[in-house]
Amino acid sequence: MDTKKKLPCILLVDDDEVTNFLNQRVIEYYKITEHVEVKLNGKEALDFLTNKDQADHSLPSLILLDINMPVMDGWEFMEAYNQDERNQKKKINIVMLSTSNNPEDIQRAANLPHVIAFKTKPLTSEMLEEIVTNYF
Repeated sequence: MDTKKKLPCILLVDDDEVTNFLNQRVIEYYKITEHVEVKLNGKEALDFLTNKDQADHSLPSLILLDINMPVMDGWEFMEAYNQDERNQKKKINIVMLSTSNNPEDIQRAANLPHVIAFKTKPLTSEMLEEIVTNYF
């Protein structure tokens, strides 16, 4: 993968630790980001995005968001994210990354602001290259 500029941060939001581990390895292998942040549900992700004390890391340029998670799922995350006016000014691209290939989920994601794509797990090198090439 030919990347001229690294993304400052990619945020993985998924409750499955094995999935997070594998996704992180794919991302790190291609060296397309300075930092990968992992959160286990939408609430943790929202807290990370709104935490003023995250001086160690930049806001993510890309969020890979699962749908089905405990505490706050991907749909609830998107609803809360879109209601926060501060997020309207951020340049964060969101990819829904799910095991679902339900056409209703795909259409619902397509209607959400900030969601640039809906992809079916697992994250592959080809998928990552497509996302980076098309949106960065």
